[in-house]
Order: sequence, then structure tokens, then C-alpha cells
Amino acid sequence: MRLARHSDDDHDEDGEAIDLAPMLDFVLNLLIFFIITAVFVKEVGLTLSRPPPSNQSKKNDEESSTMYIAVQQTGDIVIDQRVVDKGSVRANVERFKGEKPEASVIVVANVRAPTGVVVGVMDAVRQGGVTNVSVTPSKTR
Repeated sequence: MRLARHSDDDHDEDGEAIDLAPMLDFVLNLLIFFIITAVFVKEVGLTLSRPPPSNQSKKNDEESSTMYIAVQQTGDIVIDQRVVDKGSVRANVERFKGEKPEASVIVVANVRAPTGVVVGVMDAVRQGGVTNVSVTPSKTR
């Protein structure tokens, strides 16, 4: 009794094998592409700090050392119930900082106020010497 020898030609009859090497190359290339591009994606943003919720007794103490600057929907800037222009914000902040060195500023911006005006006010406040700047939204006119 002799055993039949199997050759490679017998496997071709069952079906052809699919070559997966090109697909693996493609998947590896995609993986490398996404890893490299993920490293270079950097989001640019503006760091904002909101004033913490406080008690009413704390609020009275803070009001004496806090300056409120309102930016209205029309882009008008209001300090101490006076409408001022963008150029005088820095002078008002410097005067306030001279009176109260530990001063902080809260920019109350209307949600529909022009973003450029709000950022300009924040820049003027920082140029005026106050680093503790908070922004809070307002829906009123």
C-alpha cells in the first residue's frame, strides 16, 4: 500500500488565495498618516476665567476692589455708567489700579457683542496693569 504524495498543485484546485499584503500596506500608510497629522494639530484659543460664585457678604467686599466694564450689543463700552471709547479703557483701568493695587476687572459682555470689541477691552485691561480679568456673559441690552 503506497501513500499518495500531495503536491502544491492540489491546493490550486480548491481555490485561489487572496494576497493581503497590499491591503496591509495601505492600512499601515493610513495609520502613519494619522499619527503624524495628529501631532501637528494645535487648537488656538483664548483663556477665559469666570468669576467664582460668591456669597452676598463676600460680594460687598469684592465690589470695592472690582471694576466692571460692560460691552453692549452695539459694541458700546460702559464704565461706571458712562459710555467710553475703546482708547480710554486703558486710562480708566490704570487710574483704578492706582487707587486699588489688588484690583480685579470683570468684563460683562453681551452675548451678541462684537468679539473684536470684547477682546480689545480685555487687551486694554491687561495693558493697564490688571492681570486678574474675568469675563461673564450677559443677555440684557
